[in-house]
Amino acid sequence: MSPLRIAYLLLAIWGAIHPMYWFLTWFGANGFDIGGMVDAWHANAASSGLVWDLTIAAVTLTVWICAEVWVRRNWLALIAIPATFCIGVSCGLPLYLFLRTRPVT
Repeated sequence: MSPLRIAYLLLAIWGAIHPMYWFLTWFGANGFDIGGMVDAWHANAASSGLVWDLTIAAVTLTVWICAEVWVRRNWLALIAIPATFCIGVSCGLPLYLFLRTRPVT
């Protein structure tokens, strides 16, 4: 495996673990309240701006993944879409890049 692919994989793992730690910490303190978490994301203008920035990035990544999967027929890369929306762009983007750079057989 190339060093670049290893870097993408490590970033995907970090992008899954690090944000999930904070989400689980929040759920531990506030209960499993998705609505409350969304409200917390919009606590002020700065955090709302960040939420919208990440939302637009996630939608853009999804469009890119779909377009590339259609051309490359790399169906496995579609798993980066739920990773993006269930975990975050910090996991979905490096995961997609890892899957996209696999050797062609």
